[in-house]
Amino acid sequence: MKNGWLEDIEDRFGISRYGAPTGTGIATVHAMGKLPLSLLREIGAFTARLDRALSGNHAASFSHAEIPTGISAHLDGLDAGRRAIIGNIAENLTKTAGRLQKLPVQIIHGIPDADTISVIPGLAEPARIAGIAGFDDLKIAPRIFDLAAAATCAAFGDSAPEIGLSAIVAGYHEVSPLTADEVDLLWPLVGVNLASRALRGGETALGAGDGQSAAQVAPFWHFLEKTAGQNGLVCARLRVACGFPATSSSAVLVWLDRNRGSFAPILDADLAHAPVKALSVEESTVPRNPFVFGGEEARNLGRDGTDDGFWLGRYGEPRLLYVDTWTANDPDRRLDRQTVCPGVDIFTPAGCAVHAPLDGQVAMVGTGPSGGRVLLRHRLPTGEVFFTIYDRLDPDSIALLREGQGVDAAAAFARVGYPETSGGMAAHLRFQLAISVEGFGYDYPDAVDPDDSAFWLALCPNPAALLNISDAAIAFRPLDTEALLAERRALFSANLKLSYRRPVTFLRGWRHYLFDEMGRTYLDAYNNVPHVGHAHPRIRDVAARQLERMNSNTRYLHPSQIGLARRLTAKLPKELDVCFFVNSGSEANELALRLARAASGGYDIVTPDHGYHGNTTGAIDISAYKFNKPGMGGRKPWVHLVDVADDYRGRFRRDDEDRALRYAMQVDDALKEIERTGGRLAGFIAETFPSVGGQIIPPPGYLAEVYARVRAAGGICIADEVQTGLGRLGDYYFGFEQQAVRPDVVVLGKPLGNGHPIGAVITTRHIAEKFAEGPEYFSTFGGSNLSCLIASEVLDIVEDDGLQGNARIMGDRLLAGLRVLAEKYRIVGDVRGIGLFIGLDLVLDRESRAPATRVADHVMNRLRDMRILVGREGPDDNILKIRPPLTIEAEDVDFLLLRLDECLKEAELALG
Repeated sequence: MKNGWLEDIEDRFGISRYGAPTGTGIATVHAMGKLPLSLLREIGAFTARLDRALSGNHAASFSHAEIPTGISAHLDGLDAGRRAIIGNIAENLTKTAGRLQKLPVQIIHGIPDADTISVIPGLAEPARIAGIAGFDDLKIAPRIFDLAAAATCAAFGDSAPEIGLSAIVAGYHEVSPLTADEVDLLWPLVGVNLASRALRGGETALGAGDGQSAAQVAPFWHFLEKTAGQNGLVCARLRVACGFPATSSSAVLVWLDRNRGSFAPILDADLAHAPVKALSVEESTVPRNPFVFGGEEARNLGRDGTDDGFWLGRYGEPRLLYVDTWTANDPDRRLDRQTVCPGVDIFTPAGCAVHAPLDGQVAMVGTGPSGGRVLLRHRLPTGEVFFTIYDRLDPDSIALLREGQGVDAAAAFARVGYPETSGGMAAHLRFQLAISVEGFGYDYPDAVDPDDSAFWLALCPNPAALLNISDAAIAFRPLDTEALLAERRALFSANLKLSYRRPVTFLRGWRHYLFDEMGRTYLDAYNNVPHVGHAHPRIRDVAARQLERMNSNTRYLHPSQIGLARRLTAKLPKELDVCFFVNSGSEANELALRLARAASGGYDIVTPDHGYHGNTTGAIDISAYKFNKPGMGGRKPWVHLVDVADDYRGRFRRDDEDRALRYAMQVDDALKEIERTGGRLAGFIAETFPSVGGQIIPPPGYLAEVYARVRAAGGICIADEVQTGLGRLGDYYFGFEQQAVRPDVVVLGKPLGNGHPIGAVITTRHIAEKFAEGPEYFSTFGGSNLSCLIASEVLDIVEDDGLQGNARIMGDRLLAGLRVLAEKYRIVGDVRGIGLFIGLDLVLDRESRAPATRVADHVMNRLRDMRILVGREGPDDNILKIRPPLTIEAEDVDFLLLRLDECLKEAELALG
């Protein structure tokens, strides 16, 4: 092309134009991992910028694109189902061809799709568009031809294809607003583009395409099959994505609002004064187990606080009640569930009569697991149609209803169901308003995915007008997480960091899952503190019982303190028989230092570099992970560092049979330094398996050599077991057992209380007696009755639920899967761990072992986007840290591996 304006496109509109693509083609990116919604939205925005760049230029020299109508000629070899899909697409396009011809035209690219658009995969930032090829055959056509071609990229998204399609269209509309007519005509064009891609060499939207393999076209067939027969629904979805009413029947809402207050009551009760109760994730703990809801809990839902049995739930409220929508058995969608209520629940005494709020006609009547269901069709004087939906009805009360039967305003046509006929829940009526969508039918959901709720709430608007109450009276007001973030920044210090690029708000937890403000489920593969799982009911019950009695301290006798001390010392070598209880691991490590100094008479401490022992002043002084950071003052002269015994990237590696001895011999150098400076050794402290150092498993025999040297010099050996103790390692209850040593002091932290503030220090009688020669030791709520009872319960749960064994089995499964990934991806330098204490060392290349810090950050944040939590550690922050609650199950491990596989693919692609 020699048009001068074409050469200006890049400068004026940020669009790259080239003959041979730079970057990576979208189809290749998809082969390495599915496209996030953010990238799909950017594809739409990019296409809009492209169309704007082309729109104002002379069009005489370009040929007009023809509306593609020939796809139905390419049906050979298709089964009946797929032939029907293609036939429907062709018919849909034919119906709209006349309207398409009336749209304004301009120069268009013609094929901005997965074959021509290239992206630059990102690590530190999201993937971005690199540019587009294919400028050798520009056409004249309505601009939505380009958008329809780009929309096929939704087939490669990591969300449902219809949600990805909405993201692309919304991205386009944001840059170059579409008219409502353009939006309504878009889906037929998208359909024909999808069909031409799926037919592998059939006619494309603007010409002939090349044949492709079945695997290459599978995403397009999936898209077509997922949306088959849903033309009206997809069009409604695209209208909502662009801010238009879901259908052209927006007059329905205007009419309902104008007539608010005049509709017949649907129940024999004054709903305007009925209490409104919360069932949301934020304000309710129902169900206690977010994956099981039934029995007494379901039958008694909301019975407290109402005199006449009438109360209202809230419209649009996210709830964890809909346990049967959890897709646990789908390995690709394990964390998905519907949480948002698109109607209003009216809790009533069972058997109450249900009346029609206005004249209507029975559109559908049926029964299911949740009882009877009726849809009434209503028609405005101007012809628009909408439905009212009544669910949880007594099946016997609707047995004589027939489709097409008229129902007058105020007429009783059903009764509210009983718990035994309504899925076991407390008696209530689910009432919904639904806008009619051409070809959709009556399958309106009674719970929707929070990520798709904007569409479904537009299709099923707030029904308050029909109840003669205000919308605000029953509307759920979501937590404003942006405002929450702003307030946090205003009220807290900047160095109180949030995890992940996109912070996440959690309001509930259960076992190894967490739930955000909309009820989205996250797999927690990171937080070790909830040792036996989030919100364990036995811990809740123990805490509640004790708080009803008292909560005091160790100045008074109480059997709970004695019981916990017995439990802990029974798990430890017999020499460790004296306990101190404190409030945290930090406080425990401070006390451990005091014990060492009292027993040894020395002050100096030897400790591995990049260790972490807490956030108190004394703990920070021995934590190189902290004191080596800017503004922390550096190492104190009485702290002497040795290398972490990292035999993967340390100075002594796995090919050295003497590596354990060589690392231990560094203690000799530290002891010489103490002697040279006139100091005196107090002891050696280390995380038994260094965690912030990179999830390190020291070579066998390392601690035995270290402890021998320290004790020979008169020092005390302290094992910080905060992250490795209490069965996390599977084969070992404590980490020091793997090293075949006996510490002089063992430190435990908040995993002992499953997050409740408790820590413990267990030592020998001799050391405790030396410490007792000093002043009284007292920690106000260290070892409180409440804390000790909770800690004892944690130990019981580990035993009763076989969690140490589960840590071994799940850890072995996870490690085996990670080693398979290490075979596939060159960026995986090392897989290490025991039980559920696991690290994945990511490298730029295996030869140099250069740390892949940005890769680790990318993978961690992409997993967060997939609703899986992991962390990263190590001196270079390049090691993925995996240490979930001990309750994690095989399906969760497999899901983590599946998603991690995708993230590693993406990362390798980004590195090139």
